[in-house]
Amino acid sequence: MELAERFLLDALAYLECALGVVCFVLLKLRGSPYGRYASPGSGFGLPARAAWAVQELPSLALPLLACAGAGAPAERLNRWPNCILLAMFLVHYAQRITIILFIHTWACELCGLVTVTPSNVLSCLGSALWFIGMLVNIHSDHVLRNLRKPGETGYKIPRGGLFEYISAANYFGEVVEWCGYALASWSIQGWAFAVFTFCVLFTRAQQHHKTRKIHALHRTG
Repeated sequence: MELAERFLLDALAYLECALGVVCFVLLKLRGSPYGRYASPGSGFGLPARAAWAVQELPSLALPLLACAGAGAPAERLNRWPNCILLAMFLVHYAQRITIILFIHTWACELCGLVTVTPSNVLSCLGSALWFIGMLVNIHSDHVLRNLRKPGETGYKIPRGGLFEYISAANYFGEVVEWCGYALASWSIQGWAFAVFTFCVLFTRAQQHHKTRKIHALHRTG
């Protein structure tokens, strides 16, 4: 990798960390105005499928386009750790898009290809952590999809799996995924992505936790 390219990627990673901190502060002050937390003046609405596609699709399409336009084969894809890391990234977003387009109707960070070669130990540990986080995420989505019976409306507390211990088990699973990815890549870019994800999802998880506590109090009150 050229020195100028590495400097640019590192600078973008630090910028992502800084933006993550800024988002964390703003979301703590204003909350996350989406879904049931949105107010009439918080912004314009989009259909759930379209909004989810706009958010998730670039993270799947752009790496594929970059690989397709890099020639055959791209030099960085000659290293198996890079292939595994790229596959982990693409699998996550392919699964997220599949959920919204083909399974249910609710619910762009971009990440460059990591070019460093992680040690075997970190790669195995990180990959295992990523896999565990993805399983948690998939199971939590399954719980949320089946939360209401056909025709039911209103708030319901999720039950089962990690929802017995964590209010936002789906967000927890995603944070675990990207921490595992960062560990496997052992790169500034991987950790920046994990930090940004945590900063955004942690504030949403807090909102869910407060709503769950209020709902539980009303049921027992």
